This record gives sequence, structure tokens and C-alpha cells, in this order.
Amino acid sequence: MSGGPAGGPSAATAAAAAAAAAAAAAAGTRIVQVPVGHMRNFSYVVADMGSRRCAIVDPSWDLDRVYAAVAETGCRPQYIVNTHHHFDHTTGNEEAAASTGAEIVRHEASPLGGDSTVSGGDVVEVGGARLDVLHTPGHSEDSICLVARSHAPDGAVITGDTLFVGGCGRIDLPGGSARALYRSLFGALARLDGALVVYPGHDYGPSPTSTLARERRTNFALQPRTEDEFAAAMGGG
Repeated sequence: MSGGPAGGPSAATAAAAAAAAAAAAAAGTRIVQVPVGHMRNFSYVVADMGSRRCAIVDPSWDLDRVYAAVAETGCRPQYIVNTHHHFDHTTGNEEAAASTGAEIVRHEASPLGGDSTVSGGDVVEVGGARLDVLHTPGHSEDSICLVARSHAPDGAVITGDTLFVGGCGRIDLPGGSARALYRSLFGALARLDGALVVYPGHDYGPSPTSTLARERRTNFALQPRTEDEFAAAMGGG
């Protein structure tokens, strides 16, 4: 049997490792999911606990709940990021910006105003946290997903209305395209690690979150099929 007595070198090493792990978690990226409104929306607070800065993603209704989540993290809002322009994800933009001083960020194809735009491949830096921007059109032309690889333990992706738990976004609104959505789901999202936690834009599935690996096994929208078959299944040409 190896190791020293309780409180000896082995115990001290274990305690130091536990303390280091706790410190790393405390200084990492935290994502707070906030249910809002009457359309089962989710807003998010993405907080970099090291710098105490955060981003608010898709503020719409019930901003008091969003502000409470911000206060819970103890972070200062730096950005407001929209996953797409639809009103149920953006109606709180101006009020949240005025209340927090945060800059509004949206995809360059968005018809809405704001302080700055992003495109696929860009990075939104929230303190020390990086949100990698994936352009994922299909539900709308300006749809994006945000990948937070520093979110413990395996990273996360905020998918807006591109991918839900158990489904995907509709394509029958202006700017929607079944074929564009297919290329987003089986292109940009298909290249991501399956361990990433999925944080969707609506609470439409059997659970509020999932993982990409689980969705690839169970989500009808991610089952292998051709683009023509997907478009037919979605009712789009």
C-alpha cells in the first residue's frame, strides 16, 4: 500500500489539486440559462468569472430575471449578443443596453441596428472568455451559434433557433431556408465536438439542455439524410 498518513504528502497533494480545480472552475466561463416570456424562450448570461465581465444573449422579455442572473454572477455586462433578429430574441435589446451600458452585437446580415457586427469565424471576447461565432443560416439569414469552449467541463454551444433539444428551427418565416438549415446542421455544427452542451433558444424539448452527441443520436433533424430528403421533411424546396 502506498501513500503517507492522513495529512501527509498524499493528502496535501490531493488537497492542493482540489483547490486548484476549484480555483479554475471559479475563474472559468459560467452560463446561466434564464427562462423568459410566453413563448418558452431562453435568454442567457455568459460570464467570465475571472474578469467579472459577461454577455447577455438574446434579451427579450422578463429583463428583471436576466438582471437577477447577472447580479448572481457578480459580473458587469460587456455585450448584448443576438443569435438572430426575431423579436422574441431581441425585444429587450435597447432597454438592456441602456440599463447596463453593454454594446449590442449581431450578425452582419441582421436588419436590426446595434453597435457592432460579426460574421462566421469571428470571436466575441468577454473578458477572458471566447465565444466563437458560427454563421448558421436556415431559420433566418442572420442566425448564429456561439461556442464557449472554456465552459466546464467540456464546452458549450448556444444554438438560438438553429437547433433545439429534439428539433430545429422553423424555415417558413422570411429569410428561412430548409437547404441553408441543412448545410448549417450538417456543416458547421457537424464539425463540433459531441461533448458540447447544447443551450437552445427555446424550451421545446424533453429537457432544457442536451449535448450534441445526444442530439445526433436522438434528434430527428440530425439523422443522416440527403439535402433533398431534409428539405422535403421540412416542407421546404
